[in-house]
Amino acid sequence: MANTMMTRLTTLLPRAFLPSPPPAGEGREGGRPSLGARDASSLSLSHKRGRVRRGGLGIRFAIPSACMRFLFALALALPFASAAHATKIERIVSPAGIEAWLVREPSVPLIALSFSFRGGASQDAAGKTGTAYMASSLLDEGAGPYDSRAFQERLDAKAIEINFNAGQDQLTGSLRTLTENKDEAFELLRLALTEPRFEAGDVERIRGQVMSILRRESTNPDSIAYKKWWAEAYPGHPYGRPSRGTPETVPAIAVDDLKVFVRDTFARDGLKVAIVGNVDADEAARLIDKVFGGLPAAGKLAPVADVAPQNLGRRIAETVDVPQSVVVVGGPGIARKDPDFMAAYIVNHILGGGSFSSRLYREVREERGLAYSVYSSLLTLKHSALFMSATATRADRAAETLQVIDKEIRRIAAEGPTEDELAKAKSYLLGSYALNFDTSGKIANQLVAIQFEDLGIDYITRRNDMIGAVTLADAKRVARRLLDTGMLVTVVGRAPAPAAATPPAKGG
Repeated sequence: MANTMMTRLTTLLPRAFLPSPPPAGEGREGGRPSLGARDASSLSLSHKRGRVRRGGLGIRFAIPSACMRFLFALALALPFASAAHATKIERIVSPAGIEAWLVREPSVPLIALSFSFRGGASQDAAGKTGTAYMASSLLDEGAGPYDSRAFQERLDAKAIEINFNAGQDQLTGSLRTLTENKDEAFELLRLALTEPRFEAGDVERIRGQVMSILRRESTNPDSIAYKKWWAEAYPGHPYGRPSRGTPETVPAIAVDDLKVFVRDTFARDGLKVAIVGNVDADEAARLIDKVFGGLPAAGKLAPVADVAPQNLGRRIAETVDVPQSVVVVGGPGIARKDPDFMAAYIVNHILGGGSFSSRLYREVREERGLAYSVYSSLLTLKHSALFMSATATRADRAAETLQVIDKEIRRIAAEGPTEDELAKAKSYLLGSYALNFDTSGKIANQLVAIQFEDLGIDYITRRNDMIGAVTLADAKRVARRLLDTGMLVTVVGRAPAPAAATPPAKGG
């Protein structure tokens, strides 16, 4: 029998559907993620035998039969355990000793599994950056007795979706399946994690896709600006290296490197799991052991040092002949488990995380028309914490745009938010949180993120109280702590034309 410990997950219906999307996860709260926060082309599309993936390793849309596709879409579209209802999170421990968090929803004929392994691109060996990225792209390219085509055909036939993604500090994955197909779905996931084939033809095909992305990135101002920022902020540290690799390192990655990454990273001691849907605790424990029970007890991860961003106060410009310039501003953030994080999150929402309501949006777009979009964000990595802001603007107005961003950062650092801004930000953040839990997949992803951040199984019930407890004095104090520091700035784009010489006076 699986051991269970229950806690209440109570979510309230949002007060309004506001234009900015909800946070992707509590560890990334504070604004829309940038297109280039780590890899600017992560939204570029690649095609693999008719299936679409994001960034070469993200979301895969299977193409099953019309009937299966309809049922799967219906299951995903159903309101998942109406946000007005209280839902139970159960802590289960499988017979093999694997802990997971379970949310049961028998009314939806779907099971969603999310998981993460500690260790990601930060584990790439020097000279072979991109190993984690390539490995995650190849896990579903054939496993066990099935070559790539056979593996994909089995997924497609049963409308099973399997997804892997390599971040800096973790490799994440997910599975979505109709309940009636759970045994085959979990077996295919087990094979992908424990018996990936890494056949030469598949490796070279994925390597070619990655190299194509890197070539596009070499002229993409978003990519250049972010890569330059991270390299300057974290010199000599894994965070300073592009997780997708470089044109020099990707060709050096061998099949043995991919196998070593999987062997050293996929282990039970760094595993976080959440399972949501039409499944009880005992069955969930059985399925979890089926997938993860045969993995090594402990991984072999290289240590990664804690680090703060460097080169604060520097402004770096790079010329690329494109119509717009990309501006990236960043500095130290506040760690996710720091008592000041929630106050910092609210301050950032007011500054640039609140989409149409933020100070940056108002000053940069509405008042001056300098950019279509501008944002700020808090980023929490396992070994660092960041504040970042970015926008794109006409090359001849890049200096003015940067000046406005700098002014608003300094102003909120010196004065803090107003009482009205604080009240509106708290109201939005309290009301919109339920949008993170309106599908089975979102719930599973959130639960894994909360586990990875070590926030506790009762975090969701405490979260809104933590936001509500932030006072104006807290917000002002934390605004100074967060933003009254030097910032590293990168600007990439076309150099502004020199001003025309003043014509001589007539007769002069």
